[in-house]
Amino acid sequence: MHASIPSSNPSPFNLTEKSVFDWAKCHYRDHTFNKDEIIPTRPGLLYFVEQGAIRIVGKAQTNETLQKQDHNGNHSLSEEVFLGFVGTGQPFEIVSQFPISLKAFAHLESTCVIWLYWQDLDHWPLLKQEVFDTFRYQHQRKLLWLSMLGQKRTIDRLLGFLTLLVEEYGQPCDKGYYLPYPLTHAQIASAIGTTRVTVTRLMGRLRQEGLVALDEEHLIYLPNS
Repeated sequence: MHASIPSSNPSPFNLTEKSVFDWAKCHYRDHTFNKDEIIPTRPGLLYFVEQGAIRIVGKAQTNETLQKQDHNGNHSLSEEVFLGFVGTGQPFEIVSQFPISLKAFAHLESTCVIWLYWQDLDHWPLLKQEVFDTFRYQHQRKLLWLSMLGQKRTIDRLLGFLTLLVEEYGQPCDKGYYLPYPLTHAQIASAIGTTRVTVTRLMGRLRQEGLVALDEEHLIYLPNS
């Protein structure tokens, strides 16, 4: 992606629609979370990010990990894998199915989330259609993500991963498009199937080649070509 090309991400929902938020707050369906605090989720509920951002992570149990137990006799799980963000004005649903377990965390301080039952959307038919359209878009992005992960060279997976994130969540700046959410090398490594040390080394290489840069707050951006 050239940084001069704007993101194709659809516009966020009009979550300033007063009736939706008033209804959620009157029914105690809102909560503000601290950075890295887990979002308690359950099947059948639809969540919306009012402000901040959500980080989705997953864990997988395999035959090998199921055979291993911790000191308390509980089955051990593989390491958490970063699966993406949900930004302000976007919906998400957490549906875990064995052997995959999904969790949502507040990625930024003061992240506010509201939640509805799916049948509640009958009160807002336009919002319901937007939810379906956005989930369809998210599914298409997941297919691109899987395609990117198929790259043999780690540096290609790294650049492809960063490009997808900036395409989807990037904001314009004087020098290009930047990712407004901080992301650690460990989180990047988990997403592309490598080690933190390798990501650190390859990030240095991409920066030397002018393909990736960091701003003064250490946020990642793709410079203008």
